[in-house]
Amino acid sequence: MVTINSQKLIGFVSDIFSRAGSSKAEAERIATYLTTANLTGHDSHGVIRVPQYVKWAKEGAIIPDQTIKLVVDTPSLAVFDGGFGYGQTVTPQAVRVGIDKCKANGLSAMTLKNSGHLGRVGDWAEMAAAEGLVSIYFVNAAGSVLVAPYGGVARKLSTAPYCVGIPRPGQGPVVLDFATSIVAEGKVMVASRGGKKLPKGALVDEDGSMSEDPHVLYGPYEADGPRVHAQGKGAIRAFGDHKGSGLALMCELLGGALTGNGATKTDRRFSNGMLAIFIDPKVVDPAHFFDGEVARYIAYFKDSKLAQGHDAVLIPGEPEAATRADRTKNGVPLTEETWNSITATARSVGIDDAAVAKAAG
Repeated sequence: MVTINSQKLIGFVSDIFSRAGSSKAEAERIATYLTTANLTGHDSHGVIRVPQYVKWAKEGAIIPDQTIKLVVDTPSLAVFDGGFGYGQTVTPQAVRVGIDKCKANGLSAMTLKNSGHLGRVGDWAEMAAAEGLVSIYFVNAAGSVLVAPYGGVARKLSTAPYCVGIPRPGQGPVVLDFATSIVAEGKVMVASRGGKKLPKGALVDEDGSMSEDPHVLYGPYEADGPRVHAQGKGAIRAFGDHKGSGLALMCELLGGALTGNGATKTDRRFSNGMLAIFIDPKVVDPAHFFDGEVARYIAYFKDSKLAQGHDAVLIPGEPEAATRADRTKNGVPLTEETWNSITATARSVGIDDAAVAKAAG
């Protein structure tokens, strides 16, 4: 493992994206969001994505510095086309409009299609929670067919993230953010680069056998080389049997079909689609019952006799907050394979060895 100071990592990754065609502001934004994912422990959505993002930019599959196109505009609804811009650029633009409409009306919805990889969905829930709003997200990834539905072994679904954010005055928000597969594809990538191993049975091979071997998803690959899931013959499994599989289907239909992004299928350009719903508790709850009841119930929820092997009952967002505090202080750990893949990408856009050494030092 190598450990990189988070601010140095942001600066280094920002330099990569600046040289890959992004403005300074966009490069810093992408680098900050990716590093924040690592800081919160979501390494699957962090800087491990740098090589893929730069590859997409070079191929023209993602377009730097895009501005979202407003397709439908009502007092409580906005429909956007992201124009295949970086998700870290087009998504906050769209979420900002949804937040503003909600604050004006108490309730709003927003859809976004044709977004580049929009990263950790929890970022957008945190953005809304910072404004005192509850938010709900259904997301799909068109062109990314990786997950087998319950009862099947063939790839039919994207990892189809689902997220809910709830604000808490004076405390961090409650943010539930997960792929509807047993693991996000990025976690398979992390495992393939020498990181945390996959849970037992996270993958299913074409013959129906369960596996934890990333080669099932990616096929053959070199240690520092790209991971191409089209070369693999197996799939990630949906979590929770029929429940996770059903929720993934809803994310495809709401985040994909309803938004115009399209439910996922093979042989099409990658893009994320998202349906977001925003609720202002101050409007729904003029008696101000909500905040106190959230606090009461969370305390009640956490005050449980502990199961063997557990030292606390945690709520969504608590592991991320603890990891963020630790990694902000002590640095971001990356496997050597992950760091090597990032530095190879850096050199490919003209960053010299001295800058690489400085980032790692």
